[in-house]
Amino acid sequence: QVHMEESGGGLVQAGGSLRLSCAASGRTFSANFMGWFRQAPGKEREFVAAIRWSDGSTYYADSVKGRFTCSRDNAKNTVYLQMNSLKPEDTAVYYCANSPTSGTGYKYWGQGTQVTVSS
Repeated sequence: QVHMEESGGGLVQAGGSLRLSCAASGRTFSANFMGWFRQAPGKEREFVAAIRWSDGSTYYADSVKGRFTCSRDNAKNTVYLQMNSLKPEDTAVYYCANSPTSGTGYKYWGQGTQVTVSS
């Protein structure tokens, strides 16, 4: 079993920054991709960003490209999401997720952390 735990959410004014962290633990942990998703009230969960664990290649939703940066620390089994120039529409619960092997979807999820951006 793999446990994912997010931290770093909070309340910030528009234009501000937050850094989310997600630490993965468990004897069976492996990662092909680690991803960030978000869900705003009344909306479906949507993809935000992902990082390929092996080489650090990153992928972003168009809505966050240029503002958010995803990075990782392999030694700590931790993935980060640096969020800059935050907008009220970024308000959501943010989840990290682990895709353990190639061809496997996001199998393990964290409990989520709330990000609220005030105007």
